[in-house]
Amino acid sequence: MTSGGEIPFSSKLPRVAELVVIGGGVVGAATAFFAARAGLETVLLERRPMLGTLSTSAATGAFRLQFDNADELEVVRESVHFFRHFAERTGLLEHDLGLVEQGYLWVARDEETAERQQERVARQRAWGLDDVEILGSAELHRRFPYLSPDALQARYRAGDGWLDPRQLTVGLARASGAMLVSNVEVRSIDVSEGRVRGVETSKGSLTAKAVVIAAGNFSRTLARTVGIDLPIRLVRRHRLVMLEVPDVPADAPMTIDESNGTHWRPAGNGAHLMRPDPDEPSGDALEDVPTQESFAFDMLDPARPFAAAGLVPFWRDVWARGAGPWLLKAGQYDLTPDHRALLGPTTIEGLHVNCGHSGHGVMASVGAGRRVVDLLLGRLDPERNPFRADRPMAGRERDVL
Repeated sequence: MTSGGEIPFSSKLPRVAELVVIGGGVVGAATAFFAARAGLETVLLERRPMLGTLSTSAATGAFRLQFDNADELEVVRESVHFFRHFAERTGLLEHDLGLVEQGYLWVARDEETAERQQERVARQRAWGLDDVEILGSAELHRRFPYLSPDALQARYRAGDGWLDPRQLTVGLARASGAMLVSNVEVRSIDVSEGRVRGVETSKGSLTAKAVVIAAGNFSRTLARTVGIDLPIRLVRRHRLVMLEVPDVPADAPMTIDESNGTHWRPAGNGAHLMRPDPDEPSGDALEDVPTQESFAFDMLDPARPFAAAGLVPFWRDVWARGAGPWLLKAGQYDLTPDHRALLGPTTIEGLHVNCGHSGHGVMASVGAGRRVVDLLLGRLDPERNPFRADRPMAGRERDVL
């Protein structure tokens, strides 16, 4: 067992491998971990100089089991168990994921939302998630006195939380035993007679029996090069990082206004603030995702309809003082029509996908990576895979996170 060390990048591209994983974000690293641990000669390719520096670095690193369907709940449950036992599962005894379990608090401010919460918690309990609480107004304000008086009810699970997504990525890659090659761009996937033969890269050709596309917002672009049109659209998602906010309780949970999706959590001496914007237009895959300063004002200016001060009044004081220093980050969500991931084989033999996570890539990474490798090795029946890429995809009521 080891305590960490430098990332074992290879300066040269091998010519042959059993499996190529395209993408060095958290999803690709998890896939490579399970593939190499299963005995496959695995090569992980990353176009950037370092792992986990595109969509993964823009993620807040949060995880939760409060899902609206049993399939995703089980994938994330597996991931969270792995996070908790990371040292034991990887052998990296001193690798710190920054794991924090301070809960997710979804707050209802109207009766209709409160009723939906109760229905959802009843379903979750039927799926075996029996530690989600429904907090009435009195108990809610006793535990979380920073909430506004109109907070009627909340659903709360103390075991939800967050971690450092880049440290998770680096740890998985380092512990995998896979060959890691950075600064290499996959220019095409070689296919002949209906099956994968390897990849063409900026450093030459690599022959392989199987390829997994785990390239986040570039997955659809890569799949199109071999005639596969993945049902993915890309939407920008912002994260506002407030560096110094003494008003934020250090032990606060992820606090979510369930009526509009505005949410925040403690981070260092400040907080991260987020909100999904249903009106954000779809776009092309971007290497550098631009930020828009107005997002910060939407989160902080109490006069705006989605401001954090609507649910948590101390954000009004933060604004009145001038808000303090902040940073903006932006990444792209790879959304599928039903907001569920695409996992497993495609119509081309040997070509698999692990993408379309719709904003849940960090929390689903381990469970999804293990499933894709099991599908590749024939350990799971593709017909029983609820995340298969060719499934019917009806629209789904938006889950605010």
